[in-house]
Amino acid sequence: MDDTILWQPSTEQVARAQLTRFMASASGAAGRPLETYDALWRWSIEQRDAFWAAVWDFCEVKASRRWDVVLENGEQMPGARWFTGARLNFAENLLRQDDPGRLALVWRGEDGSRRTFTRAELYRETARLAGALRELGVGPGDRVAGFLPNCPEAVIAMLAAASLGATWSSCSPDFGTQGVLDRFGQIRPKVLFTADGYRYNGKRIDSLERIRGVLQQLEDVERVVLVPFLDHEPDAEPDPDTLPHGVRWQDLLSHETELEFAQLPFDHPLYILYSSGTTGVPKCIVHGAGGTLLQHLKEHRLHTDIGPEDMLFYFTTCGWMMWNWLVSGLAVGATLVLYDGNPFHPGPEALWQMAEEEGITVFGTSAKYLAAVEKAGYAPRAHFRLEPLRAILSTGSPLMPASFDFIYRDVKADVQLASISGGTDIVSCFALGCPVLPVHRGELQCRGLGMAVEIFDDEGRSHTEEPGELVCTKPFPSMPVGFWNDPDGDKYRAAYFERFPGVWHHGDWARLTEHGGLVIYGRSDAVLNPGGVRIGTAEIYRQVEKLEEVLESLAIGQDWGGDQRIVLFVRLRAGQSLDDALQAKIRQVIRANTTPRHVPAKIVQVNDIPRTLSGKIVELAVRNVVHGRPVKNTDALANPAALDEFRDRPELAAD
Repeated sequence: MDDTILWQPSTEQVARAQLTRFMASASGAAGRPLETYDALWRWSIEQRDAFWAAVWDFCEVKASRRWDVVLENGEQMPGARWFTGARLNFAENLLRQDDPGRLALVWRGEDGSRRTFTRAELYRETARLAGALRELGVGPGDRVAGFLPNCPEAVIAMLAAASLGATWSSCSPDFGTQGVLDRFGQIRPKVLFTADGYRYNGKRIDSLERIRGVLQQLEDVERVVLVPFLDHEPDAEPDPDTLPHGVRWQDLLSHETELEFAQLPFDHPLYILYSSGTTGVPKCIVHGAGGTLLQHLKEHRLHTDIGPEDMLFYFTTCGWMMWNWLVSGLAVGATLVLYDGNPFHPGPEALWQMAEEEGITVFGTSAKYLAAVEKAGYAPRAHFRLEPLRAILSTGSPLMPASFDFIYRDVKADVQLASISGGTDIVSCFALGCPVLPVHRGELQCRGLGMAVEIFDDEGRSHTEEPGELVCTKPFPSMPVGFWNDPDGDKYRAAYFERFPGVWHHGDWARLTEHGGLVIYGRSDAVLNPGGVRIGTAEIYRQVEKLEEVLESLAIGQDWGGDQRIVLFVRLRAGQSLDDALQAKIRQVIRANTTPRHVPAKIVQVNDIPRTLSGKIVELAVRNVVHGRPVKNTDALANPAALDEFRDRPELAAD
């Protein structure tokens, strides 16, 4: 175990952290001093009703009616119900007018474009759009969908829909026609927002041809709202042949109106998010307004220490749950920085230059992005002044120890690096950062407050010594309300509660550390199993990707001779080739830093590695291709053609 501490909060940072204030106030509710994070976490699990009520009060949730009971059926999972009797509105909590002149949104495009909205402007635009949607008959129970870039209009449309009690769902415009239909075709939205196109890597990409194909099969759409993303001042009306029932964005915002917030139950459906869809049609995961709000308030204020002085950025699209997480930053008064485009356009400096120019204090991204910046040999600290930057967040896949080193060496020495992990399934995190704890190399700092995270062995026994299945043994507010079109809850139970009845099985292979943190080794369904020994793929990646020659890698288990052998695919730096010397070097570094069982039987060079639209590599899809099995939904991939390179490889045939 690596005991290296890379960052330690100062006494002053600990003293002024919102978490410290919360610990002091929660001590009264607990009836005993809660002086350490571990003590607070244990109380949050033992007394979940008291803990979540304390979060509600500390974060000043705005509601027209408080709850009758905090937690009903508190030991049932699924089946627990939170804050019954409460009435609130998600959008109302995000649109508070404590300081109307404060910036709410800063939008940046890859071409240097910039737009801003104050909180008052955001409120006014949301009111106008909500009034128009109300006139269109949108209300509780309706679905409103967005096929949009990460732009202010996406935020405004979501807030307007939520203010009326409608349920919001979105896809990013890089989804193909079938990918959009696989998602929106299941939920049948009443109103669809679409942009005319988007920019990526210096190119203008049209969206209208794809949306026309989508609309031919979405018969329930009553209005299509055209957002002028590429053409900011379009004069022409939407072509009825391209956009039936089309209306221009600016026409919907032509009338001033008062914003009315529908007061709804705690578990009223707010969002529909989607599983990755790489093994079939995506699951439609329904999240409630209250659970999403309360969980995000906890994560923003207590775990990330975000407040009104912060400039909060997360590199994401509208098709990834981190967009939903980012937008909730409005509820704590932060200014959101939205970016749309290629994070490497025109080069690796793009996001770091923006961070300097906007004074970003919390910078969120993916582990793959950080690894790519490092592999590019780029050191942001040598080019930009990043004094305001105090926290860097990373998710999407395990953050390698080498990336921890990169941040503290080449980005900023005095910064809290929070590797966070959860998922679309819970629209939040099971493990994440903590502003009063040190950062240990290669570790997620802590289990989330109120999240009864444990590690189970195959027999369902909790243990702390070895890697195992990441589970949550107690209910929490941001569990899905359910799945769409799953009236009996069969699909929902099968997804999370079949492996260990009554326990949330998340599907990550992880280990608790002696520091109270976690190490995540990858998805447990992609765990390698040579000779019956379970190996997380990230254990191999963190060694291989240390090598200068290797840009990234992907490992699978290939069925072989009644057992399984490890096959490692590597994408190499330009000019490198996988000769015998490099193969020997790769095997040596794996053997020296792990065990002989981790050493791949075969190493194969490829030109590209397939990934989802949110950037996650798809080990299961590659495993299916190698075994001659179909990949059911290639439309969920950003680069589906990359799979062709893995078919019928002679290196993987029988020797």
